[in-house]
This record gives sequence, structure tokens and C-alpha cells, in this order.
Amino acid sequence: MKLSEIPKEELELMGYDDIAVLVLQESGKKMKLRDIFKKVCEVLDLPEEAVDERLLDFFELMSINKKFIMLKNGFWDLQSKHKLDIVIEDDEEDEDIIDEEDDEEEIIEEEDEDIFYDKDDETDDVDDDDLADLVVIDENDEENNL
Repeated sequence: MKLSEIPKEELELMGYDDIAVLVLQESGKKMKLRDIFKKVCEVLDLPEEAVDERLLDFFELMSINKKFIMLKNGFWDLQSKHKLDIVIEDDEEDEDIIDEEDDEEEIIEEEDEDIFYDKDDETDDVDDDDLADLVVIDENDEENNL
């Protein structure tokens, strides 16, 4: 559907990203971010100052939205027009990465042990003599003594 065919009221209810999809579909080519947003502002009859004021927010919106892809030299396009290049690395490199991660985990575990237990300080805060006067009373004995 073309932007010119959509009623103004419906466009005002749409998000910037939805209008940007229509702009890119209608143009049929990749565009610079500023040009896309300028067209969005024109469609919504926003003032020229709105482009400069809201461009950073529009960039964040485009970056988060999975419908768009940022290309070289600052161009943007619809993700659906581009295929993803998946690079599969050599297994030997993956094993090296896994080994390095295991080493880091061991170091962290050793540090954690040092936090909770100090090998140099082996004295307890509670003396055994303090517990010598401790008497355990059974519930039945307690009732008989009353």
C-alpha cells in the first residue's frame, strides 16, 4: 500500500517504524537514516525542527527493530531484502575458547573460596568452655519440673 493512499488519521496512529517500513518499501532502495526520518516527518506533517529533535530517538527505534538492517556507509534497508551471512568458524578455535572460559571459571571459584574462608585465621569466635554449662532439657522433663 502506498503512503499517499493511507488516510492521515491512520498514519497518525502508526509508529515511526511502521511508516519507515512503508517509506523503504515505496522507495525500493536503501536510504540514509536522516532521509527516511525526513520522509516520515513529511508524511505526518511534522515541522522541519522535528527531524533534528527526534532523529536520535528514531535511530534507537530503528536499531532495536528487527525489521531494519544498517548497511555500510550509514544506509538502512529492510531486513527482508537481505540475507544473513552465517560464518562457521573452525572447531579448533572453539575448543580454545571453551578452554579459556574453563580456566576463568576455576580462577573465580578459587577467589570465592578465599572470600569465605581465611586459611591464616583458624581461631573460632566461640570457645568450647562456653558450651560446657549448656544443659539440654527434654519436653517431658520440663513438664515434670513444673
